Amino acid sequence: MNRRAVVLGGVALFVMGRAAWSAEGNFEYQLSEAEWRAKLGDLPYRVLREEATERAFTSPLDAETRAGTYHCAGCDLPAFSSEHKYDSGTGWPSFWQPLQNAVGTKADRSLFGTRTEVHCRRCGGHFGHVFDDGPQPTGKRYCMNGAALTFRMA
Repeated sequence: MNRRAVVLGGVALFVMGRAAWSAEGNFEYQLSEAEWRAKLGDLPYRVLREEATERAFTSPLDAETRAGTYHCAGCDLPAFSSEHKYDSGTGWPSFWQPLQNAVGTKADRSLFGTRTEVHCRRCGGHFGHVFDDGPQPTGKRYCMNGAALTFRMA
């Protein structure tokens, strides 16, 4: 969800909106919102463009165990390798690291604290969040929405 500042009586208030946040960035792969909607379909659009979260344990990619690469569903950028995937038990595909130069991050203050949001570095599509409770060697858990990714077998 987008936050935008609205000033009332000299006080800045933050308003949550459903506008596509990623359109704010300067990304090399860009489409109009109508083109994104036509390309992605409902759930991937809501996840990638509006920062929605799919329900846990609903993505077939959570149980995917074959060798291959996970790509951004928006622009097809390779983002994660099956070599870095593990079962976190959370109900979302989880990885201990992304592919090099595949993702960007930003602070997400949309809930009661600050989390680190993960997005595609090429189109800005929202993937999920990264947490510090993953396995070694990184100790990271990239908890990704399956609707934001596509899988290609090796």
